[in-house]
Amino acid sequence: ISNLESAMQMLIKTFHKYSGKEGDKYTLSRGELKELLLEELGSYLGVRCDNEAVEKVMNDLDANNDGEVDFTEFIILMGALTVACNDFFLEEEKKEEQEGERNVNQER
Repeated sequence: ISNLESAMQMLIKTFHKYSGKEGDKYTLSRGELKELLLEELGSYLGVRCDNEAVEKVMNDLDANNDGEVDFTEFIILMGALTVACNDFFLEEEKKEEQEGERNVNQER
C-alpha cells in the first residue's frame, strides 16, 4: 500500500472513530468535531479549541446547514488545512533560502 493510499485510509478511519460516538454514526456533531480537532489536529492548529472556534468551523463546513459535518464536509476541512500547511511550509522554505543568500553575500 502506498503512502497516499495509507493517508486516505487514515482519513476515513479517523472520521469514523469520532463520528460514531453520538447521534448519526455517519456525521460529526459539534462535540465530536471539537474532540477530533483537539485530539487529532491540536499541534497543527496550535490554539485552544474553544466553543466559538468550533462554531466557526462548524458553520463554515456545514454546507447543508443540518448542524452536523458529513464525510464530504470533513474532507473539505482536511483539504483546506493541508493547503494552509503547504503554504506555511513554502513560506518557511523561502525565508530560509533568503536567509541563506544573505549569509553568503555577507561572507563575500
